[in-house]
Amino acid sequence: MTGPALEATGLHKSFGALKVTDDVGLRLEAGSRTALIGPNGAGKTTLVGLLSGTVRPDAGRILLRGRDITRDALAFRVKQGLVRTFQVSSLFPKLTVLENIFLALSENQGASRDLWHPAARRQTLIERAEAIMESLHLIDDRHRRVTEISYGAQRLLEIAIALALEPKVLLLDEPAAGIPADEVGALLDAVAGLPPDIAILMIEHDMHVVRRFATEVHVLVGGRMLMVGPPAEVMASPEVREVYLGTYGQSRFAGETSRA
Repeated sequence: MTGPALEATGLHKSFGALKVTDDVGLRLEAGSRTALIGPNGAGKTTLVGLLSGTVRPDAGRILLRGRDITRDALAFRVKQGLVRTFQVSSLFPKLTVLENIFLALSENQGASRDLWHPAARRQTLIERAEAIMESLHLIDDRHRRVTEISYGAQRLLEIAIALALEPKVLLLDEPAAGIPADEVGALLDAVAGLPPDIAILMIEHDMHVVRRFATEVHVLVGGRMLMVGPPAEVMASPEVREVYLGTYGQSRFAGETSRA
């Protein structure tokens, strides 16, 4: 493969008179770690929806590893290696951690059509599920139902399911949102341990998380890209402080800059 893992150019999307994305471009190289930040209403979730296929653009182009996927459905994009997680959990709460991952693996491998066969006969899928759980430190929870594990573990499980779909590009929609502070570190450690060839785009508000995760930050304001650059450069920008954080957040942002 040559060229970027994911590239979007000239993306426009309006809902009635409301222009949500306005000539937005984005480029993710293989293995990149990119954060997408911006105030509420900036268009971040809509942009991720455009990239993943849950929202159709009014204009623009999206290339996945050089292939035009602008008009392709979400399911096709997943099969091609573009996978996203959502802010709102979509797990099967009455199933165990292992069962949730196993189902994702089965669907990805086309084995879901044979679910009447005993699961033990598909030992390869079980072993793969266990390997994913090990990598995300979920192995001790493998036989617990989703309702029995912590919220932080649930967010890790969502990432585990995404990994089961063999992503080349992974879009994480605020994975740390709602997680207790003492569990955020474990999630970031798990994200840091994901395969290095996967391009990851993370929507995030917490600048501690951004600084630890990203090597590049995109700032989206009013549906347009305000700035793209390394975290320290973005944090030092007076324009970003003014537009993104306002008066309240400037001192907090300055503190982040001094530690960057």
